[in-house]
Amino acid sequence: MGKLSLLVVDDEPGIRSGVVRILESFSVSYPFMDEDFEFDIFEAPTGEDAIEMIDSRHFDIILLDNKLPGIQGIEVLEYINKKQLDIVVVMITSYASLDLAIKATNNGAYNFVPKPFTPQELKTSIESITKNLYLRRMTKKLNKEDKQIRNQFLTILSHELKLPLGAVEGYLMVMKERLSGDSIDAYDEMINRSLERMKGIRSLITDLLDLTKIESDKKNKNFKKIDITDIAVTSREMLYPLANQKNIKIKIDSRPEQIFFRADPEQVEIIFNNLISNAIKYNKDNGEVICVLEEYPEFIKIAVSDSGIGMTDDDLSRLFQEFVRIKNEKTRKITGSGLGLSIIRKIVEEIYHGSITVASVPDEGTTFTIELPKINQSPDPTR
Repeated sequence: MGKLSLLVVDDEPGIRSGVVRILESFSVSYPFMDEDFEFDIFEAPTGEDAIEMIDSRHFDIILLDNKLPGIQGIEVLEYINKKQLDIVVVMITSYASLDLAIKATNNGAYNFVPKPFTPQELKTSIESITKNLYLRRMTKKLNKEDKQIRNQFLTILSHELKLPLGAVEGYLMVMKERLSGDSIDAYDEMINRSLERMKGIRSLITDLLDLTKIESDKKNKNFKKIDITDIAVTSREMLYPLANQKNIKIKIDSRPEQIFFRADPEQVEIIFNNLISNAIKYNKDNGEVICVLEEYPEFIKIAVSDSGIGMTDDDLSRLFQEFVRIKNEKTRKITGSGLGLSIIRKIVEEIYHGSITVASVPDEGTTFTIELPKINQSPDPTR
């Protein structure tokens, strides 16, 4: 249960006590809000007291009478507006005029509640204010998160691109100055290394774009009915050239032959592309990749196994960290961004509330297992 601080500013004790009595056991709930809200209620009999209290603590809502002894309510409102405080102010007055309404609105007043008011009128107004406040703050939070995501993206991009681009630039300078002679054969190794660096850069940019899209997709879900098996087959076909280089066979075993699931097809494609490509890259020549898809009443299960080099317990403990790659003598020539598995985990856990586990034996192979619960699934199979 959330709490909102509410200040009643009125020189009439009966009005203040009436607001407390009406709202002390009142709560606001709505389907789009992730929690209900109750109210901590404070009282101020004058404008001077109100300003002193506003300076000493935060309030979410202020019910403000205009006709006060000393400082008038409109002056308190102007003070709040000048300090740019995140407070929703509602004027409560029996002396409302057009001039006052214009002046109050220009200074950020949310609404007017005429005196005398009924309990239901006050509750309706507070309910509207609470929803508005919630939406306003959620919008502000989402905008801040978007900015943080953009900044994080640019920071990571500049850091991770600097080293490979510097290496490529160095190779190009050597070739430009003919430092290894005039024969093109002398530069074959530099060209090959540059191409490998560029492949790594392309992989990094693709993964960073996927990561950024996933952060955005948390707020804007594009779920539709898809055939999981069909997407797995498409990934296999796309990765066939990579598998063919090492003579690796990719098998897909779907139980049943078609498994329908409500999801974002691009996210599911990212899962299969990353898991199958990793199973190929970290496999042995003439190896095998097996993708088993199973449907259960409460979830679907995806398991991708390889007959590759496997991993140690220490490798497994760091596997899902961003920009972490398994580095040893067997993997030193394998390119990658170190983001693929962290991206998969974000999709599985943060968007679908599922799970991903891994089992591995050095020199024997690795199996990744994903379970996606059937939440947000339409009861109508045609949708």
